[in-house]
Amino acid sequence: MWDSPLRAAEFFAGMGLVRAALERSGFGVVFANDISAAKFAMYTANFGDDDFHLGDIRDLWGDDVPTVELATASFPCTDLSVAGGRAGLAGAESGLFWHFTRVLEEMGDRKPRGVLLENVLGFATSQGGRDLESAVEELNRLGYSCDLIVGDAKWFVPQSRPRLFVVGLADPPRIEDHGRSSPFRPGWVWRYRGEHSLSRMHFYPLPSPPKVTPELRTVVERLPVTDRRWWPTERVRHFVASLSSIQLRRVNKLIRDDRIRWRTAYRRTRQGGAVWEVRRDKIAGCLRTASGGSSKQALVEAGGGQIRVRWLTPREYARLQGADDVVLDTVTATQALNGLGDAVCVPVVSWIARHYLMPALRSSTGATHSVR
Repeated sequence: MWDSPLRAAEFFAGMGLVRAALERSGFGVVFANDISAAKFAMYTANFGDDDFHLGDIRDLWGDDVPTVELATASFPCTDLSVAGGRAGLAGAESGLFWHFTRVLEEMGDRKPRGVLLENVLGFATSQGGRDLESAVEELNRLGYSCDLIVGDAKWFVPQSRPRLFVVGLADPPRIEDHGRSSPFRPGWVWRYRGEHSLSRMHFYPLPSPPKVTPELRTVVERLPVTDRRWWPTERVRHFVASLSSIQLRRVNKLIRDDRIRWRTAYRRTRQGGAVWEVRRDKIAGCLRTASGGSSKQALVEAGGGQIRVRWLTPREYARLQGADDVVLDTVTATQALNGLGDAVCVPVVSWIARHYLMPALRSSTGATHSVR
């Protein structure tokens, strides 16, 4: 274990899964900020409210933030996602990134030595790549060298959830990764560095992530067939009727299997009508907020000549985010789904914190550490 925790501030904290990941890796979170009252309720149920500042980041000042070694920002993806309006960092929500960097600048000599940004992969392509360029330039201006990492939840849990992480360090380590494509640094990351030679960047060497993806069955709640959350027969009939011929063959194969199997499904609009599409693999798609039917995933349980369908439960969402132990009963089911759909995958952030942030920040101070 590390000799003593490094202090961290969590911006756009949501329900606190970044904190959960950091605390598993030896950090101590001493400040958190978010505007959502529902997420505040989930956060405080798990971590208490001593360090949480509920309110708009636009009303936050550098003096409000204690001295920390690391600041994290999972700022809104709304304007960066390919599913959104793509206004980018000029958008009303994703543009809150600039208030995060404003707060850092206002901290003056107390600025943290490390910064971690987390967002969708669309961050790299938004506005033709100019948004990521602007973010790197801004962090450079504040004195940080930047690194780019792609992390995917499927390395640790049965969910496809690729995310872009930007690590900013005031004093980056001298050791470097040397240009080999890997799961966490695909080819486009190296091309980005080559095309931005004037930017201050570093690429820290990282170990390979786990190679075996857990299967969906490891997170499914085994609900009895009498549970009212299973859809009624007529609704399941409409579900099956909406399937394309390819999808129907896939589902019928599952139904004919002697063993029970599980798959997730999304509702899509095709040629003006609503249809369902069932994933062929044994993992869930990327979790999203539950604000619309197209954003929610259904669970298909099939085998032994039977098929049952229902929505994924909040507990299954939590397990898919690597956070099975979180308290969820202080909010409604929909609020829990929204909080978890907006959150980070805990083991991904914990992996980055343990293998990158902690050793990099420790080495920059000359502090000693030991790892079990």
